[in-house]
Amino acid sequence: MAAQSGAMGPLVGAIDQGTSSTRFLVFNASTSELLSHHQVEIQQKFPKEGWVEQDPKEILQSVYECMERTCEKLNQLNINIANIKAVGVSNQRETTVVWDKLTGVPLHNAIVWLDLRTQPTVERLLKRIPGQNKSFLKSRTGLPLSTYFSAVKLRWLLDNVPKVKQAVLEKRALFGTIDSWLIWSLTGGKDGGIHCTDVTNASRTMLFNIHSLEWDDELCKFFEIPMEMLPKVRSSSEIYGLMSSGALTGVPISGCLGDQSAALVGQMCFKDGQAKNT
Repeated sequence: MAAQSGAMGPLVGAIDQGTSSTRFLVFNASTSELLSHHQVEIQQKFPKEGWVEQDPKEILQSVYECMERTCEKLNQLNINIANIKAVGVSNQRETTVVWDKLTGVPLHNAIVWLDLRTQPTVERLLKRIPGQNKSFLKSRTGLPLSTYFSAVKLRWLLDNVPKVKQAVLEKRALFGTIDSWLIWSLTGGKDGGIHCTDVTNASRTMLFNIHSLEWDDELCKFFEIPMEMLPKVRSSSEIYGLMSSGALTGVPISGCLGDQSAALVGQMCFKDGQAKNT
């Protein structure tokens, strides 16, 4: 890190929420120089063999801690945090959260992308597909039917967690991947938080039509998931809302990408046919 006292000009903040840790980094917008950052590890829970969970509240708190500590470090370097003009979000994909929109409280631990509990759910869904073809939905989603993706995790929660089922019946339940949970919480939560996601994260749910770039009614019917609990799909680069608390209150959240998509951009793969391996 090559921070210099008195660094001026517009700065950009980046929330990097991964499976094992959360980071917040601040860059000089003109030079891309990393000025400061802070990192916090995230605990994973393994309640049963093949099950992997995380506490959404812990994830959110880690984001706040990383932002506050980074701002403290910037102040120590005589860098004015008022120059942070925007914050972007990069996140672990597929990991599934359901929370109560009236209280802001998660209704279950987040089910992490590598969790395998939904294998019976996948097998049950396959029986409804001609020839039990795992690629049956691929033409719409780009994805095979798998435990990996959010729709089957959400289906499991609806089938197995009474609090989730009741909240859905009472239209209190919101679904989101980690980006949605963070953006909703950071922009106000139950007091006007923005419930949205971007196209890259939506594309990993199995509920998103990659051609129309919208939630797909037929996919939602296949998984029996009510569309009203889904976040609004937005582009990956626009202002979603403003930070509602902390040192960065009023700063716009203006970018969102799933971590692997963000890595693709970071490695400057901007042309059709380019790929990366990280």
